[in-house]
Amino acid sequence: MCFRLISHWRRNVSGYVFSFIFIVSCFTNKFVLSVLNFTYPTLFQGWQTLIGAVLLLTCVKLGWVEMSPISRSAALSWFPGSLLFVGNIYSGSRALSHMVIPFFFTLQNSSHVVSYIISTFIHREKTHRIKLASVCIMLLSAINLPLHDPQFDYSGYLWALGHLLCLGSYRVFQVHNRSSNLSDLEQQCLNYLFSIVLLGLAAHPTGDLNGALAFPFLWSYTFYCGCCTSALLGFLLVLVTVRIKIGMSLQHLAVWVYTSKIIAMFFSTFIFETSVSSESVACVVFSHLGEALLLYTDRDSS
Repeated sequence: MCFRLISHWRRNVSGYVFSFIFIVSCFTNKFVLSVLNFTYPTLFQGWQTLIGAVLLLTCVKLGWVEMSPISRSAALSWFPGSLLFVGNIYSGSRALSHMVIPFFFTLQNSSHVVSYIISTFIHREKTHRIKLASVCIMLLSAINLPLHDPQFDYSGYLWALGHLLCLGSYRVFQVHNRSSNLSDLEQQCLNYLFSIVLLGLAAHPTGDLNGALAFPFLWSYTFYCGCCTSALLGFLLVLVTVRIKIGMSLQHLAVWVYTSKIIAMFFSTFIFETSVSSESVACVVFSHLGEALLLYTDRDSS
């Protein structure tokens, strides 16, 4: 029995590490964005992608990870993916700063609806009735959630809409863009580099730079620890995700993401101020039941 437990732990250690980093990263981002109220995503995400790029290139230089040179044609073919990545992280930060974590993940689940529509009607992929039912459950849950949110914030839901559109489109683009033949790390490196340029250029026109200079916690030790921790955790999450993809199937990764979100939602209610109603909780529950049904359908079709 003991041997089985040890064997099970060794097989799933990457998943446990992923779950831990995912949850702590989510809480750290929420702390900086909502508790410290640092609502300047061009600087916050620009800092994260800058640190991520530096750490990734350093790991490549030291030989800790392998990454091939990226050709100009491959970089250009991945350019739409990098645009979607920037839209995803920017709008995601905006949304998370205005919403509690359970509601944020509930709306984020609707990105599967976007992926489903693009895959079915543009790429002509065959679908399953159960999969259609699962995306309908997630869509209906997301539509009803703002109607029962005790702390409804229009701007938060508007940014969440942009977030789920970019995330759903990016997910499909990753699957169908095979012309570049880039590895996951090479894709992420391009995402980092493009994000640094675009977010850096946007910092002044959006007013984030001037706002950050007047930020009350600008010289706070807590603020800098939160930002540095968030950037480091984001990079580690990328590495662990790549590790899981190598050692396990994509379905296993999806299950670990799902499990991590459930744990994060539960504990977030004890860590952050969370105002909910019975109807909004029902939306959260049904949305994630729909996602569980989607995972079950993907497992059967694989």
